[in-house]
Amino acid sequence: MENATMQTRALSFLLSEASGRRSRATCTIPSGTGKVAAGTVLGEVTANAGQFVPSPDSVTVGIEGAETATAILAYGVDATSADVEVTIIDRDAEAKQSMLSFDASVNDQTKIDAKIAQLNAVGIRAR
Repeated sequence: MENATMQTRALSFLLSEASGRRSRATCTIPSGTGKVAAGTVLGEVTANAGQFVPSPDSVTVGIEGAETATAILAYGVDATSADVEVTIIDRDAEAKQSMLSFDASVNDQTKIDAKIAQLNAVGIRAR
């Protein structure tokens, strides 16, 4: 029997959000991004408005702008070979910090704290 790893459940990171769908928006995770788990902190690619990728620690060639965290992915997706339209949390919400996922380059507490501050600037509080 194989050991199964439980995946992050959709929206399980969310503590609260604004009424209606005010906290939610749709965007695209571009092809080639790979598998992205629910709760991943995202940034928008400046050159391609509406495309979001896991927010790296610093400016990365080809995804400039994404280094600023502005949203959290609501549902896990596989964007390995095709663009995927997704739901994101992009404002007026509270999230469980311990349930957020970060790009591999966000690999220490100082970098995580910077991402949390960026989310706070757009109205997403991580607690």
